[in-house]
Amino acid sequence: MARNESPDISFYPTPAYTPPHDSNIPLAVLVSSRAVIFDQENNLVVSPATITISPQTGTIISILPTVLPASSFPGNTTYIDHTPQLLLPGLVDAHVHLNEPGRTEWEGFNTGTRAAASGGVTTVIDMPLNAIPPTTTVNGLKEKVKAAQGQCWVDVGFYGGIIPGNSEELLPLVEAGVRGFKGFLIESGVDEFPAVSSSDVALAMTTLADTATTLMFHAEMIPPITDSVGDDVQTSLPPMHPSGPLTSYNTFLYSRPPAFETYAIEEILSLAHLAPDLPLHIVHLSALEGVPILRAARDRGIKITAETCFHYLALASEDVQDGDTRHKCCPPIRNAVNRDGLWEELSKPDSVLQTIVSDHSPCTPELKLLPEHLGHGCGSGGHKGVNGEILSAEEAEEKERGDFFASWGGISSVGLGLPILWTEATARAPTSKSPISILDVVRLCSLNTAKQVGLSHRKGALRPGMDADICVFDDKATFVVGREQMLFRNKVSPYQGKTMTGMVKQTWVRGSLVFERGGLNGGFVGKGGVPVGKLLLEKRRS
Repeated sequence: MARNESPDISFYPTPAYTPPHDSNIPLAVLVSSRAVIFDQENNLVVSPATITISPQTGTIISILPTVLPASSFPGNTTYIDHTPQLLLPGLVDAHVHLNEPGRTEWEGFNTGTRAAASGGVTTVIDMPLNAIPPTTTVNGLKEKVKAAQGQCWVDVGFYGGIIPGNSEELLPLVEAGVRGFKGFLIESGVDEFPAVSSSDVALAMTTLADTATTLMFHAEMIPPITDSVGDDVQTSLPPMHPSGPLTSYNTFLYSRPPAFETYAIEEILSLAHLAPDLPLHIVHLSALEGVPILRAARDRGIKITAETCFHYLALASEDVQDGDTRHKCCPPIRNAVNRDGLWEELSKPDSVLQTIVSDHSPCTPELKLLPEHLGHGCGSGGHKGVNGEILSAEEAEEKERGDFFASWGGISSVGLGLPILWTEATARAPTSKSPISILDVVRLCSLNTAKQVGLSHRKGALRPGMDADICVFDDKATFVVGREQMLFRNKVSPYQGKTMTGMVKQTWVRGSLVFERGGLNGGFVGKGGVPVGKLLLEKRRS
């Protein structure tokens, strides 16, 4: 069947129970000439669709591959025809740092999930670090859950962390509902989340070997011979022999070569035999050189996947201006050739890159050390360090503006990912042998991310019985990213000023309209402007 053909409705099984025409049960029905659904052979297709939702249960009742008129439904039905806009499953962003409690001046559950909802993201999975306490103990998870209550605009799950000495907490965290675990093979940049050694990794693998979880790694390690002493992920000393000014992006890039990533990946693979059935995952793969290593491992039967990020697919080192630390992250944004290679890998049927995520990792403007001409007065005037230390004005002034080594590493983009990806995909389509389609976007950002965190039974797809998480996407609209489009707490992002193709018009979370562009209350129109997100704490089963 061609991608744009409508499936024959006669082949579809009888839809799930739909209340009769005179029912008093209110329904919500979304229709469009274009929706990403499954055909009768379980293939993902773009098709006309009528999606019937139960606001009471928050689930999809039925999907038909045609557009039914409003007269087909009871008079009390909320019926919306979104033709010709796309109906997509809500995105599952499986890599977000919300930083609460402890560093809420960086981000928080309320602001971070509002930003997510504005971009069609209906589920975020919060990383275990940058909050204080981190999610490395059950008590730490309880503190995070307490802080999140009543604040979330979308559904939120949690990862646990692996650090030296917390192996006895891992199984209790599985029971408490974490979606997976993450560890750093290099210093994370925050005191409370130290790097793990090979022995720590081995212990985590054997502890988690028979559980339904995923063990994930920030895969950077300093090879035995290197000029760099940048052994912290986020802020570091410069190399002893820097290749250029510390405000030059290339100086920073050369200090973190692809060997940092490949060396770490090889280390992880050397231990994989300890837990052959445990899914392993490399977060935010940047270096293309890691791809053949991962493919060879998969060919040997090792259960390992990788994700990449919107910024590695949209940005290139050649375009980063001196001092523009908005682009600093670890692993770093590499050159355009590397970026092109990541896109080529994504287009392969057997790609090792199974998911695309934001890795939203914000901080205060002060910690970015932006030069005055890029700061635009967005700082608060405080002098608080990464680990909470209070800096004197003199100490703060000693840090050079635009220093890529001293500034915090992280890209802010939650809620912008879909237009970022779609902008780049559509620009590449005319010259690509295997262009990335909207079906691929759904697969990489919804289906596979839900699977990665054990939520495929509820999230990531439009199917009867699943959560009615829906993104209404205008794939032709354009906009310029300004402060009003950046709903995360600190308006510091390398995407500011860029023109995007594709705009989210509505976001539905479990059958409730949460966000409507241009609506009242800044677009947050559902439930009287009250957050409706739930915390996903069910024990993982797959």
